[in-house]
Amino acid sequence: MKYGWEQFRIALGFLSVLPVTRSLVPTAERLGRSMALFPAVGLLLGLGLVVIDSLLTGFLPRAVLDCLLLVILIVVTGALHLDGIADLIDGLAGGKDREGILRIMKDSRVGAMGVVGLVMLLLLKYLSLYNLPLETKSAGLIFMLAAGRWVQVVLATSCRYLRGREGTAAVFIEHAGERELLVACGTLLIAALVLFGLPGVFIVFLLGLAAVILIKYFEMRLGGVTGDVLGAASELVEVFSLLLVLAIA
Repeated sequence: MKYGWEQFRIALGFLSVLPVTRSLVPTAERLGRSMALFPAVGLLLGLGLVVIDSLLTGFLPRAVLDCLLLVILIVVTGALHLDGIADLIDGLAGGKDREGILRIMKDSRVGAMGVVGLVMLLLLKYLSLYNLPLETKSAGLIFMLAAGRWVQVVLATSCRYLRGREGTAAVFIEHAGERELLVACGTLLIAALVLFGLPGVFIVFLLGLAAVILIKYFEMRLGGVTGDVLGAASELVEVFSLLLVLAIA
């Protein structure tokens, strides 16, 4: 029990700015193993947004409140994955080959295409959330964040890492394997069943197809993944999961 709690704190500390790992000295292996709990961290973050939403409903118009929820999410996660989607879009737009794409992605500066792509993604996420029926809004918030962190585990355990031992994601990908993937998938499936009933199985099936497409695309275009790619995939799947919930609702 204590070991599992520490692993959860490691995952939460990496995926957010919350100071939950001050008393821990995580090894590279424990960092990788903590990926199994990435979807569980997403569930917790989503539940936190639901609590805030319920507390502020009635005090703010829904349009303002939904925007505020996304701002809080960005602050709590340190915009970790938004940086990844901007870098990936810049790389894909400006790189002529794999080396060129990776070189642009590694540049700390954000180009025009990255900014435009980031703005459009945030706008689509906001509009999807705002148009969710009230009876499914809480479930959509919770599931969105779990799905976004689940796809990171899928890609990390299915694709080659392109930065060698460089980058923050290296230790996670090196030590994550089949066990972490099974736990993450099981967590997402159970969450979908609890939140949406049997239609949740169909949602997870479609997310699985989306993950396969992402894997094939990144293998074809880049030959694998980087930390930026994992973050970008997380953002894309968050939006896609909201769209699926919106379509079913």
